[in-house]
Amino acid sequence: MNRSVILQGSSRSVGDTSKIVNYIAKSNGIDIIDLNTKNIGHYDYDYKNKDDDFLGLVTHIIESYDTIIFATPVYWYSMSGIIKVFFDRISDLIRIYKNTGRKLRGKNMAMISCSNSDDLKEGFSMPFVESANYLGMHYLGDIHTYIENGTINNAVKLRIDDFIKTINPKI
Repeated sequence: MNRSVILQGSSRSVGDTSKIVNYIAKSNGIDIIDLNTKNIGHYDYDYKNKDDDFLGLVTHIIESYDTIIFATPVYWYSMSGIIKVFFDRISDLIRIYKNTGRKLRGKNMAMISCSNSDDLKEGFSMPFVESANYLGMHYLGDIHTYIENGTINNAVKLRIDDFIKTINPKI
């Protein structure tokens, strides 16, 4: 198995982040999972959300893919709430479903951020890098993209293509 998936974490299933995700997925044969279409509750210590979509989804991802690429819009200088909730729920894999969580070890992680300008603040990728390290995953890198006037400009397409080539040997 050497498959990749993009976990799209935008509050809009069809928005700027999806334009970037679809551009990447189409030209590279990468699957997309839109987290906005899933019912994933917030992490809680009593596991009240154990019957939502998280465990089935993350189990499918772990069993089906070697590389997980998180795609998030930049909301208030940070990852989207949808991605943050997904990350928080990984705690379930550390506390309850440990055998499933251990299967993340050795997998690859990358991150794509998207906004309306080329102005990503330093440190944005830190939660992704450190989470990969903590989970024993290989962090392949990250890229910031942006949409201008509803389209991906050629400079951003080149940036994306170079990024995919960089992580492609591991995809």
